[in-house]
Amino acid sequence: MCGIVGFTGEDRPLLEAMTQIVAHRGPDGDGHYVGTGISLGHRRLSIIDLSAAGAEPMCNEDRTVWLVYNGEIYNHQDIRDWLEPRGHQLSSHTDAEVVLHAYEEEGAACLDRFIGMFAFALWDSRRGELFLARDRLGIKPLYYTLNHGRLSFASEVKALFCDRSVPREVDYQGLFYYLGHEYVPAPRSAFAGISKLPAAHYLRYRPADGFLQISRYWDITFPEGAALAAGRARPAAAWADEVRGALEEAVKRWLVSDVPVAVFLSGGLDSSSIVAFMARHYAGRLRTFSVGYADRSFSELSYARIVADHFGTDHEELIIQPPEPADVERVVWHLDEPMTDLSTLAFFLICRQAAKEVKVCMSGEGGDEVFAGYERFIASRLERRFYRFLPDALRRHTLPRLAGRLRDRPQKKGPVNLLKRFIAGAALPDDGLHMRWQYFLDDPLATRLLAPELLARIDPDAFAPYREALAHTAGADPLSRELYLDLTVPMANSVLSKVDRMSMAFGLEVRVPFLDHKLIETVSQVPAELKLRGMTTKWVLRQAMRDILPEPILTRKKQGYSLPLKNWLREDWREFLLDTLRSCPLIREICRPAGVQAVIDEHMSLRANHNHTLWALLNLALWHRRFVDTSAEAAAAPRALAREAAR
Repeated sequence: MCGIVGFTGEDRPLLEAMTQIVAHRGPDGDGHYVGTGISLGHRRLSIIDLSAAGAEPMCNEDRTVWLVYNGEIYNHQDIRDWLEPRGHQLSSHTDAEVVLHAYEEEGAACLDRFIGMFAFALWDSRRGELFLARDRLGIKPLYYTLNHGRLSFASEVKALFCDRSVPREVDYQGLFYYLGHEYVPAPRSAFAGISKLPAAHYLRYRPADGFLQISRYWDITFPEGAALAAGRARPAAAWADEVRGALEEAVKRWLVSDVPVAVFLSGGLDSSSIVAFMARHYAGRLRTFSVGYADRSFSELSYARIVADHFGTDHEELIIQPPEPADVERVVWHLDEPMTDLSTLAFFLICRQAAKEVKVCMSGEGGDEVFAGYERFIASRLERRFYRFLPDALRRHTLPRLAGRLRDRPQKKGPVNLLKRFIAGAALPDDGLHMRWQYFLDDPLATRLLAPELLARIDPDAFAPYREALAHTAGADPLSRELYLDLTVPMANSVLSKVDRMSMAFGLEVRVPFLDHKLIETVSQVPAELKLRGMTTKWVLRQAMRDILPEPILTRKKQGYSLPLKNWLREDWREFLLDTLRSCPLIREICRPAGVQAVIDEHMSLRANHNHTLWALLNLALWHRRFVDTSAEAAAAPRALAREAAR
């Protein structure tokens, strides 16, 4: 893993500043190239070929094509064997050099060959063209902005602001999406004029004539018609065998490394499956890291210990206490734009611990989206089969009002908390599919919380990004459409954003083999009824892992890397929350003061659980102070945090 930056044009001091601000992504070295019409910078985290031959920026034999690259191509040896008979002279054993020469051979079509995670930039001086590309699932980030004819790009937004001509302005539509969905969907970002290159896309830009093209090169497909019928006729055991083989091959592929590889073990089905297959194929002694809490309703440590004992790993546990506010601010700084997945802080803390001992960790992200593991899939099925047949007024008005009178319970779930959440999600528009249960700004809350001036300047259609994505799945069954939505919208913009930023804050590479695109292409052909069978999530994966994993792991329910945030906001972080919200000019601009106070009062008194909304507002206020407020005091804080993180 690495950090990449650059722009069309020539400015070495700016390039060096951009490269330095992402130094935490690559503590093993840096490099710069300034040529006619281009500036490219790189921070290196050495994982494959640790020698100086792997330094970047990297060029081809005649120095006409230059590369900066962030990622891992796990089939790079196969591609090398294909390139060398065609006359390409490779001077290193890195996967980065394979990317460079594959582009020379095939242009944009080279992307079809790569298995892994990547974001890279190529300057083709023969064409006078900049070529940017991002992996199929968006595991690695890439931001860009076009400012007065100069196209600048970076792994992290903060590098783009080294150019003082790039404005620090709020994208209000993006912030509206963020407050409900907890992230800003691509191609938008939280900053006006700065875009994310969407997953599975590439960008071409010629500064000479202003030509700019963005194209998709891959998509997920699901069976229809005769293919669907044939899949359903196939025995379930055969599908389970194929899934097992595809997952084992994915884990084996993603083990390629010249440094030790460890695992983040939650004790859930996904990370436990990774441990099981690593135990078969990893040559060294396997290390596992787990995170837990004193509140057992949020902790999974007992399950993680079962797996660690079963496979004989060197196991380490981290018990999280309420972190200091400074840690929250560090998380916001590394995220670049507000994104409030409740597991982000926990992931930050476990990455900080693991990075003291290893450079690479496997993690189970993607398993729930590929195999239908979230409870929201169950909620959607229940709503489709039973709940939606209730009278509309009862479903959308009466029951939500009655459920709102139930007091929140302090534990993570429980029947009352689950009932309240189900009724609230089911009252939202059907366009949201299963993601309605992951949306936290319904119309009544938006009306009383947000300022009329904000509502007047944005499109209030919260689910527009979902409908755009679902246009690709018109003929698929309901569950497959939901899986597609999960994999193409929140995956890159929330889940993987968390994984990348929290790990790279400490120069730690995190690999996610459940997002191997070959595995996804296999599992997408599995009939939907084998993924969610009745109310059993991940049914085919559970069948695939029988006789491999301990029985308690196969039968347990999803929990995840969550944390007791709602209780921390009521207790340990109460003053931090109140002081931060009261002092933020952006909160005063976009929110009704009475609405904010009502949400605080209801949460503190247990009349409601507004932890998602309050956490979103807190992170938004911290983000605004760090990235948008241009006062000298506010601008100094992120630089200080960056220096501290780099140490």
